[in-house]
Amino acid sequence: MVDYTTPIATTFELQRKSIEQSQKALTQTVEAQQRLNSAVVDGLESTEDAQRQLVELQQDAIHQTLDAVEANVPGAEGTTDDVRGAVDEQFAQLLDGHEEAFDALAAELDEGIATYDEMTGDYLDALEEQIEMLLDAHEELESQSVAAVEQLADQVDELQAQVEEMQAQMQDASEQALTAVDA
Repeated sequence: MVDYTTPIATTFELQRKSIEQSQKALTQTVEAQQRLNSAVVDGLESTEDAQRQLVELQQDAIHQTLDAVEANVPGAEGTTDDVRGAVDEQFAQLLDGHEEAFDALAAELDEGIATYDEMTGDYLDALEEQIEMLLDAHEELESQSVAAVEQLADQVDELQAQVEEMQAQMQDASEQALTAVDA
């Protein structure tokens, strides 16, 4: 008897592997996006630090310029003190605004990432549940298909046996007819 079910079982197995690999690829894509989101937040902190340092360097440069003016211009000390106070006040406001802006941006990013993570987690959970149901139905369909092919193979084998038996009977009848004609 020929095994007709092997190609069918192999096809179903390949289909299941394809479904499982697609699910794994999707999960890896979501995880990569989550890592990217974390990198963006980490990069935001670095950007904030770098920008703050640049602002502080500009403030230091202005202070050095005022120091040079005081050292080289007689009687400029009072005026430079007033300018220095105004510059420090403006830079303090700038740094406070800078910090508030980055804090707000970081909070929004964190909230957006948390929402994204929650939604993708729910999506992946639902997808996994649906894929499990699909794979269960797929295995059931495979079982039914293999059973149907096995039943068909049995019927083909029976039919083959009947045909061979009829051929043998026809051969015997032909031989008997020849023997009767010769006698």
